Amino acid sequence: MKTPFSVTVALLFATFVGCTTVPETGRQQIMLVSPETETQLGLASFADVKKQERISGNPQYNAQVTRVGRRIAASVGRELPNAQWEYVVFESDQVNAFALPGGKVGVYTGLLKLVGSDDELACVMGHEIAHVTSRHGGERMSQQMAAAGIGMLGEAAMEAGAVSEQHRTLARLAYGAGSTGGLLAFSRQQESEADAVGLRFAAGAGYDPRAAVTFWQKMARQNSGKEPWKYLSTHPPTEERIANLQRLSQEYLPLYEQAKRRYQ
Repeated sequence: MKTPFSVTVALLFATFVGCTTVPETGRQQIMLVSPETETQLGLASFADVKKQERISGNPQYNAQVTRVGRRIAASVGRELPNAQWEYVVFESDQVNAFALPGGKVGVYTGLLKLVGSDDELACVMGHEIAHVTSRHGGERMSQQMAAAGIGMLGEAAMEAGAVSEQHRTLARLAYGAGSTGGLLAFSRQQESEADAVGLRFAAGAGYDPRAAVTFWQKMARQNSGKEPWKYLSTHPPTEERIANLQRLSQEYLPLYEQAKRRYQ
């Protein structure tokens, strides 16, 4: 069944009326996914990861991740919807960590072998938790839904205008390339935002924000020559990221100096 043009326009309008704001930055974002839905997806995904990955029994690693995670969670300064905080260490050489809606945080032993201190770990965990507090996952889902809505509108407009199949194919290819590039740019923006917000969380928990720079310098050495071209990547280039973190770490030093007295 063909969708009438007027109905498509109405659906597209509905797509753009849902907006939220990232509290720490004030950036407005399209949001078509409820916090409850995000939490349900996060809890289900974390349960799947725990079934598929080997959970570490290393007491030192588990204590470190829980210790740092609890301080970062407290530094957020507000309750997350239906958060049931849980910190799990997974046995893997991956130099990685993640956080999911619902307060679920996973850290791989490969990352813990690389970090040199609680401060460096806090900067990484702060970044991952910032993705959740800023609702970046829901925003990405919403952007994909919006892109699909625009595609529907374009198809309806070409149908109404009796555009030839050849020109429709060219238009679809151009739109596909443009929407992919746009989504990649949004992803890089989210990564930079998570760096800024996450570093604020780490500093507010009494961890030295300058540790983010030393950590990413290690990552730069490890990934030398392996990075994709910036505009085909979901993340900013490492050197660009380090420069931004150097600036932010100086900005958050007073917050760190004030907060660390609570933990001495």
